[in-house]
Amino acid sequence: MVFFESISNPTLELIDIEAVSEIAHKVGAKVIVDNVFATPVLQSSLSLGADVVIYSATKHIDGQGRCLGGVVLGSASYIKDELANFIRQTGPSLAPFNAWVLLKSLETLALRVDAHCNNAERVAQFLVEHDGVSQVFYPGHESHPQYALAQKQMTRGSNLLAFEVNGGQEKAFALANALDIALISNNLGDAKTLITHPATTTHAKLADDVKAELGIKQGVLRVSIGLEDGQDLLDDFAQALAQIQ
Repeated sequence: MVFFESISNPTLELIDIEAVSEIAHKVGAKVIVDNVFATPVLQSSLSLGADVVIYSATKHIDGQGRCLGGVVLGSASYIKDELANFIRQTGPSLAPFNAWVLLKSLETLALRVDAHCNNAERVAQFLVEHDGVSQVFYPGHESHPQYALAQKQMTRGSNLLAFEVNGGQEKAFALANALDIALISNNLGDAKTLITHPATTTHAKLADDVKAELGIKQGVLRVSIGLEDGQDLLDDFAQALAQIQ
């Protein structure tokens, strides 16, 4: 079995799903892709060769931080012959009300993701051009080292981005605190713009050398761009960056 995220959390690294699937299938391995950051709207991992695709439906599929849920996708034979029996024997079950909320949310998923991306592209461009930011991680911007791969296997760059602010953890914390619209939270895919400091939250348990290898520096912040007015978001990041200069 080969398991990976594409796009990865938190530095938005891409993995070539088609290439990895071809290698894995030659030796009889199944390919499982965590496709949460890309969403089913922006990247079809099954059509790129993955055998199983998983989602935290709590994220974009719900889209408003209301309930917990998950999705496992695969071929009809995999679902019927392997997954269904495992679920039957072990007992996990999605709450009926949560299932209803998620099904209703799917009706607007494509519209919401498109609007998310519109805002994310504007914020990414703004951060790339700002002197207080040393690096921006966004697959939908040509500055991303895997931009060509993103263009090949994704339709847009998603609403997730990360950036490194000059000044390390102190300045990163100050920036997050100075934002008025963006809220501090390690959730993502919400209608609200959310910001988090991966080195001390989502990836806090990793050793320092592993963080360094993954590019999770103390000045890096991850942002899930929401559905607010795009100019309001730009103004919010501009005033926050001005405060920490």
